[in-house]
Amino acid sequence: MATTLTIAIGLLMVSCGSPKESNSSESQKDLQKEALFKVNSQYGYCFVNREGTPVIPPQFDYANDFSEGFALVKIGENCGFINDTGAIVIHPRFQSTTILSQGFSEGLAAVAIANKWGYIDNTGQFVINPQFYMAYKFSEGLAMVTPEAGGFGFVDRIGNIVINAQFDIASDFSEGLSCVSINDRYGYIDKTGQFVINPQFDKASSFSEGLAAVKTGDKWGYIDKHGKIQINPQFDIAWDFSEGMAGVEIDNNWGFIDKTGKIVIAPQFASVSKFSENLACVAIGKDYGSWKWGFINKEGRFVINPQFESAGDFTNGLADVKKDGYMDYIDKTGKSIWEDLNNTK
Repeated sequence: MATTLTIAIGLLMVSCGSPKESNSSESQKDLQKEALFKVNSQYGYCFVNREGTPVIPPQFDYANDFSEGFALVKIGENCGFINDTGAIVIHPRFQSTTILSQGFSEGLAAVAIANKWGYIDNTGQFVINPQFYMAYKFSEGLAMVTPEAGGFGFVDRIGNIVINAQFDIASDFSEGLSCVSINDRYGYIDKTGQFVINPQFDKASSFSEGLAAVKTGDKWGYIDKHGKIQINPQFDIAWDFSEGMAGVEIDNNWGFIDKTGKIVIAPQFASVSKFSENLACVAIGKDYGSWKWGFINKEGRFVINPQFESAGDFTNGLADVKKDGYMDYIDKTGKSIWEDLNNTK
């Protein structure tokens, strides 16, 4: 797989020229309308389409995934942004810690200059000046920030502090609420900063599909937005709901429940991820170092057999995996896109 990728990217370097030349043909424009996936090659980070065809040649020291049409890239010691043709549209002038940014969200991106974080628009202009110790992505109109004095609060799109930095831990707003912690107790606030579910849980996660996983004592269950227990605490660990199902651990084995709390896929796996595009990544094996990851459907049947050393969720039809020490992308049949590329050369 690695040899095939090296050859493909080498050919791209010879044939494509600079990033600005990559949009010179109608066929390239068609490719650029597709989802792009980052690849860390021996020549640098580049982007390929879902067929494995290199679209943006390797030239970056680091790259994040595309978000709202832009990808954060690192060139030398600075970070900037490219568009889906590979053209640099926001000049690399932000410090390297900007790679921690999650890119553009709701039209703004958190960036760092001189150890201060602020927010830029998609022209690269600051709309919220650098002033925070740390800044996070916008979600539902608000962004979580940490001032120099510490704590977590929230700003609006013009930089107004709408919720003071008063929480020990906080999360992005999801379904109108943010999960926060004060004095080691977790609860939920609305967008005015008022508690709608008082701090009372030992641990908690964000709301997803109307429910949130919370820990009481040594067990996890699920509450609704009124704070009422909907699925009794009974799990050793519980993940967020996704596509109507949530991963839960019982006696060191993972399975899945539905939103009534019914076990729909029996606990049998060493670890699980969430369902994404109707498939979930699961691991089998006794010891962490020997786990093999594969993908199951919602009936709990393997559609891609366990064979990977690591694996991520499916996004836009592909999942990133690691096999025999090499990173790769696979489609929903389990076929390597690098192997597809090799068969066409």
